[in-house]
Amino acid sequence: MRTDSFALRHIGPRENDVQEMLEVIGVDSIDTLIYETIPDDIRLDKPLDLPVAMSENEYAEHIKKLSEKNKIFKTYIGLGYHQAILPAVIQRNILENPGWYTAYTPYQAEIAQGRLEALLNFQTMITDLTGMEIANASLLDESTAAAEAMALLFAVRDRRQKKDGINKFFVSQQVLPQTISLIETRAGFLGIELIIGDHEEFEFSEDYFGVLLQYPGKFGQVFNYAEFVEKCKNSGIKTAFAADILSLVKLQAPGELGADVVVGTSQRFGIPLGYGGPHAAFFATKEEYKRTLPGRIIGLTKDTDGNRALRMALQTREQHIKRDKATSNICTAQVLLAVMAGMYAVYHGPKGLEYIADTVHKTAVSLENSLKDLGFKQLNPAYFETLHVKANASEIKQIAEKKEINFYYPNENSVCISINETTNKADLNAIISVFAEHSKNDFDKVSELSLESKIPVELERKTKFLTHEIFNSFHSETELMRYIKKLERKDLSLNHSMISLGSCTMKLNAASEMLPLSNPQWGNLHPFVPIDQASGYQEVLKELEANLTEITGFSATSLQPNSGAQGEYAGLMVIRAFHEANGEGHRDVCLIPSSAHGTNPASAAMAGMKVIVTKASENGNIDIDDLREKALKHKDHLAALMVTYPSTHGVFESAIREITRIIHDNGGQVYMDGANMNAQVGLTNPGRIGADVCHLNLHKTFSIPHGGGGPGVGPICVAKQLKPFLPGNPVIKTGGENAIGAISSAPWGSALVCLISYGYIKMLGTGGLQKATEYAILNANYIKERLKNHYKTLYSGERGRAAHEMIVDCRPFKEKGIEVTDIAKRLIDYGFHAPTVSFPVAGTLMIEPTESESKPELDRFCDALISIREEIEEVTAEEPNNVLKNSPHTIHMLTADAWDFPYSREKAAYPLAYLHENKFFASVRRVDEAYGDRNLMCTCPPIEEYMEA
Repeated sequence: MRTDSFALRHIGPRENDVQEMLEVIGVDSIDTLIYETIPDDIRLDKPLDLPVAMSENEYAEHIKKLSEKNKIFKTYIGLGYHQAILPAVIQRNILENPGWYTAYTPYQAEIAQGRLEALLNFQTMITDLTGMEIANASLLDESTAAAEAMALLFAVRDRRQKKDGINKFFVSQQVLPQTISLIETRAGFLGIELIIGDHEEFEFSEDYFGVLLQYPGKFGQVFNYAEFVEKCKNSGIKTAFAADILSLVKLQAPGELGADVVVGTSQRFGIPLGYGGPHAAFFATKEEYKRTLPGRIIGLTKDTDGNRALRMALQTREQHIKRDKATSNICTAQVLLAVMAGMYAVYHGPKGLEYIADTVHKTAVSLENSLKDLGFKQLNPAYFETLHVKANASEIKQIAEKKEINFYYPNENSVCISINETTNKADLNAIISVFAEHSKNDFDKVSELSLESKIPVELERKTKFLTHEIFNSFHSETELMRYIKKLERKDLSLNHSMISLGSCTMKLNAASEMLPLSNPQWGNLHPFVPIDQASGYQEVLKELEANLTEITGFSATSLQPNSGAQGEYAGLMVIRAFHEANGEGHRDVCLIPSSAHGTNPASAAMAGMKVIVTKASENGNIDIDDLREKALKHKDHLAALMVTYPSTHGVFESAIREITRIIHDNGGQVYMDGANMNAQVGLTNPGRIGADVCHLNLHKTFSIPHGGGGPGVGPICVAKQLKPFLPGNPVIKTGGENAIGAISSAPWGSALVCLISYGYIKMLGTGGLQKATEYAILNANYIKERLKNHYKTLYSGERGRAAHEMIVDCRPFKEKGIEVTDIAKRLIDYGFHAPTVSFPVAGTLMIEPTESESKPELDRFCDALISIREEIEEVTAEEPNNVLKNSPHTIHMLTADAWDFPYSREKAAYPLAYLHENKFFASVRRVDEAYGDRNLMCTCPPIEEYMEA
C-alpha cells in the first residue's frame, strides 16, 4: 500500500472490497463495467496529458513555494475590496471546520438548523445596516448583485411602464468599473437600454424605470442622495444603491434615503481578499418585492409540534418550477462566506463594528490632514475611508511600489487611497512617507488619530442596528466558540455520513487541498494588484486553465464565472458573440431537453434566447426525432442546444454524437452542462462528444466544498472558434481578443478556492483522475444492484448500467400513503441526508454516491434504504400514524413521558445496529413548509414575536 498516494486517501473503496462489489454488479472487472456503461464511440483513445501525481507532502511544499511568489504589499486600492481581519475563532471553527464547509444546501431543513440560523443572522445584519425590510441569504459578488437589482427593478415596473415599454436604466459613473461592465453584459438581452452618466446632471425623465447609485462613490466621495431619490420617486423611477457595508455603520442607511434595493459585498466583514473571492454579496429590498428577490431567503416556520424552526422560503427551487420564466438563474449562494461574515458581526457586535468603522474613518481623516500639510489637495468634500488626492500618479506609483504599497490611480493626475481595518499608525505613516518623498518635504509622524469627522451631519447614522441579543452576547472567544459549536451540532455534514445527492456530487474535500486557503500569502491579495505581484496566483490559474482545457478536450478556459449558473450564462453569451461575429446575430433559439436542470432555461432566457423544449423518450433519453424536427424547423435561427451528459437521468446516451451533429448541421452550437462531469473525466469528454462549450462545477467534480450551499465556481471551457469571446474585465485585462463583458466582479472570479481544484488535479494526476471516475461509476452501480430487489431504478443505459448516479422510483408507495418526502425524512433517523428529492422526476430519489465513499458506508446507506422499504411494507391504511410519517424523531420526542405511537422508541431511533455507535438526531421535527411562506419572517426579532406569529 502506497501511503504517499493521494488517490488512496481520496477514493473510498479498498482493493479487497472491489472484487466483492464487482460480483454484486455481475461483472469481472472495472474495465468491463466501464465498457458496459460508456458508449464505445466516445471513449478517449489515449490518457489525459497531465503531470505525474504529487504526494500530499510534495504538494504542500509545492503550493507553499508558489505562495511565496505572490508579493503581499500594503494595498489601498479599494474598488469594492478591502483587506479585513478574519478573527481566529471564526477561521478555526468555521473556515477550517468540515462540519461547516462540507454541508449541503439546506433543502432538508430538519438537519440544517445550525447554518439556517447563521444565515438568518446574516440576513438580520444586512437588513439592519441597509435599513431595508428583507434580505436574502447572499449572492455571488457585488457586481452580479447589482445586475440582479437592475433585473428586479425591470421586473417590477408598474403597469404604465410595462405598457409604454419603458426600458431605460441609468447607472451613475460613480459605480465601480467592474459593476458597470457586468451590467453592460447583462442589459442588452434583457431588453434594457443602459445610460451611464453623471447623476448630478441626470434628467428625471419618466422614460427611466430605475437607477443605480454607488454609496460612497468609486473614488470615495459620499453623496447625499436624499433629494435625488425623492425626484426619482416623483418620476416613477426606482433606485438601487451599491453600498459599502462598513460605511453603513457610520452613514445614514440607504433605506432611510428611500432606496428600493441595496446591494454590496460583505467581504470586509472578516473575509480574505483571495485575489477576488469567494465573498458573500448581499441583496436587500422592500417586502413587496419578496417574490421577485433573487437567490435564497431563510425564513421562520414551525415544526410538527409547533416549535420554532427555520427553512428556505419562497425561492427554494424557483428555477426548477418557473424555468425560463424565472426572474433569475441564480440557484445558489455564498453560504460559507455569509456565515463567516455574519459571525464577524456576532463576535464584534454593534459597539465593536462602531469601533472598527470609527478607527478606519479617523485614520483616513488623519491621512488627509497630513497630506494637506505636505501641500496636497484632497478632492472629496465628504468621505468614509477613501481619499481622492490630486498628485502625479506615475511618480507616486513609482515611489509607493518601492515601499511595497499599492494605491489606485484613476488617471494621471490623481491617486485614490482606501483605508481598511488592518491599517495601523505605522501603515498610516508609511503612506504619508510616499507623498513626503514625492514633495521632498519632511513630515511629522502621526501619533494620535484625528477626532474630526468628514461625514456631513445630515448623513450621519442615527438609527440603532444589531440590537438583537444574538449580536450582543458572544463577544468572548469562549462564548463564540460554543455558539458556533452549538449550531454545528444541529447540522448533518460529510464529516458524519455520506451525502448521496444526485447531480450535486458531494465528494471529499481533502484537508491537503483546503489548507492553503488559510495561508495569508494566498488570502491577502487584492484582485486588482499589478499582475507581477500575483505571480504565484497566475501560475496556479494558468495551469488550472490548461488542465481543465485538457480534461474537457477543448481549446481554452475561463475561470471567471463564480457559480454554475454564471457558467451557463457565460457559455451562452459566448455562443451569442460567436454568432454575431459571423453576421448571424439573429440566431436566438435554444433547444433544451425536458429533463434539463432548471437553471438551463433560466440562463437561456437571460441570454436573450427563445427556449424550445424537446421531448424525452420513454427510456428517459432525448427524443432524437423530436430534436431533429425542431432543429430543422428553427434552423435559420438555431443558436444552441443545452445538453447534460451523462443525462440528468444518470445515463450515457449512445446517440450523443448524432445529437450534436444534428445541431451543427443546422447552424447551432452545443452547450454541455457540466453538472455530471464526474462521470467523464479521463474516460470521455465534452470535446469528444461534439460539444462546443461546457461549464464545470468545481464544487462538484473538482472537490471545492459546497459550504452549505456555496461557494461555487463554474468556469467555462470552449472549442477553438469560441476562444476569442471568453469574458474580460475592465480593470485587469483577461479573456479573449473579442471578449464579452465581465461575468463576475473579479478577473479570475473566486480565485482563492481555485487552489482546491488545482491541488485535486495535481495530487491525483492522470491515473488518479481516471480512477476517481471509474470508482464513481462502480459505487453507483453497486448501490443500484444492492437495491434492485427493493426499489425500481427508472433509467439505465443500453447495457443496463447507471452512470455515476441513478433515479429510484418511490411513486408506487403512494398507494400506502407514503410519499418520497417521508422516505427522505426517515433517512434522517438512519443518520443520512436524503438523496435529491423529486428531480428530475417527481416522486423519485436521485442517488449519487461519488468515488469518495467506502464500501462499508455504501452498505450502511443501502441497509438503511432496504430497512425503510420493509417499514413501508408494514404501513397500513388503517394506521396512518407510522414511523415514516412521524420522522424525523427528535430527542425531545424520545425522552418525553408520553409516547403515543404504535411502534417502539427503539424502532424510531435505532432501527439498525450501527446507529448505536454513531447516532445523529435532528434538532426539530418535520417543518411546516406552507406555514413559513404564509407567515414570512426573515430576520431575528425577539423570540416572543416568533411565538405570537
